[in-house]
Amino acid sequence: MSPTRATVLIGMFAVALGNLLVVPSATSANAVRRPARHFDLVNATFDSVVALAIAPADRDAFQDIELGEPLQGGLTSMTFDVPAGGCLRDLRITFHGGRTQLFPHIDVCRSSGLRLTPRTAVRNHPDA
Repeated sequence: MSPTRATVLIGMFAVALGNLLVVPSATSANAVRRPARHFDLVNATFDSVVALAIAPADRDAFQDIELGEPLQGGLTSMTFDVPAGGCLRDLRITFHGGRTQLFPHIDVCRSSGLRLTPRTAVRNHPDA
């Protein structure tokens, strides 16, 4: 075997070995990353939802969720990504006209959504 051919084969072997070492580390880096949790909000009330915010349960660190446009009343829905953190969350929903509702201790790991109905809107209204 010529020295040039041996050098080429050693170089190819080194590249192949390097690829074998890089792939597992990239795979393990992706294994640590958790997929985003998706949460569905269904508005079956008579009012439009104009703002939505989420916080860790019993904390006042609410993060606004971008709606784009109001979630009309009737029977409309949207899906949003839950920010990274624990499973228990508080949802604060603001309706057209400024009325807000707090839905405390929602387990976003076990539940995939929340349906707003006229009955839940009355039950959770502070004046009810």
